[in-house]
Amino acid sequence: MVKLTIVGRVSDGLPLAQGPRYMIEDYNKFLFYKQQAELILKEISKGALAHSKMTIHIDHHSFNHLVDNGIIFITLCDSSYPRKLAFHYLQDLQKEFEKFDNRLVEKITRPYSFVKFDSIIRNIRRLYINTRTQANLSKLNANRKQDVDIVTKHISEILERRNIGSSICDSSNCVLNMELPTPGGNCPEVDAYHNNFCGCCSFMG
Repeated sequence: MVKLTIVGRVSDGLPLAQGPRYMIEDYNKFLFYKQQAELILKEISKGALAHSKMTIHIDHHSFNHLVDNGIIFITLCDSSYPRKLAFHYLQDLQKEFEKFDNRLVEKITRPYSFVKFDSIIRNIRRLYINTRTQANLSKLNANRKQDVDIVTKHISEILERRNIGSSICDSSNCVLNMELPTPGGNCPEVDAYHNNFCGCCSFMG
């Protein structure tokens, strides 16, 4: 089942629209998955996830996302839900989104304020509830090699890479913000330190 859908903007990672809540689990679990979807959205906007199509496993669910023309379409499904149908669902959303003026989308500044698209998400999602309808069976049986170009990862890989990146940034900021001793005082050790440091910088530059 499609449980969560978010549409966002690549340029700044802003979530634009979301479908209604379709999760049986309690609200805290829903909120957790929504936060993970927003994290994926931010990682895509930063260029950390470069693939236009991806499946990201998280416990007994999977996030599937499609990036097209500067817009990200993300959906959360049960792991048992056919991935091919999930991407057909995202492609249907993408086709509907194309009908809107890009200038209107670019003007949006508040998260989830593109409410016009919420009802479209709801209507398209209804077509994918039952995987055994004739239309959905036809999609499943057609082009069986379609999944080849979809990259698969686990959420833990993305979180680990994100944490490593944050650690590197923190270390860099620490070095940049270090106060160096001031030369010209009465301490020869400080003057020697400064001369050596400047010499290194000159060599590197």
